Amino acid sequence: MTIQVMRATTAQLEAVAELFDAYRGFYQQPSNLAQSRAFIAERMDGDESAIFLAQDENGAALGFVQLYPTFSSIDAHRTWLLSDLFTAPAARGRGVGRLLMNTARDFALQTGAKGLVLETATDNFTAQGLYESLGYVRDSGYYTYMLNLRQD
Repeated sequence: MTIQVMRATTAQLEAVAELFDAYRGFYQQPSNLAQSRAFIAERMDGDESAIFLAQDENGAALGFVQLYPTFSSIDAHRTWLLSDLFTAPAARGRGVGRLLMNTARDFALQTGAKGLVLETATDNFTAQGLYESLGYVRDSGYYTYMLNLRQD
């Protein structure tokens, strides 16, 4: 299987939206393709994120990764938040996730970023294994906090 990765544009909106909806489902969110499509379209239209789409030789969507720009005041450099990584269930075990992660790393390097940061669920051992195999190190010096301002 030949896999190609491209930076997604509005031409790939539907494919990315479907993967994004499945990604949200993985995290126990109800399927809502219209909401997923609107969210991804807004990110694309506002150039608020960098989304990379993996496809096979027939154009079937295999997975995606979405990065958000952020900055480190301490280091005074740009970093990228690797917010979303998803591989379609039928494509798992074929190196799609690793290819998307490497694409994200290459993009971060091209944009002069100091690094990439990400979070994952404490029980997502498959993802943790992938990240650690690529050189990501679990942060032991900081805690993550969240203030939830919405109850929906």
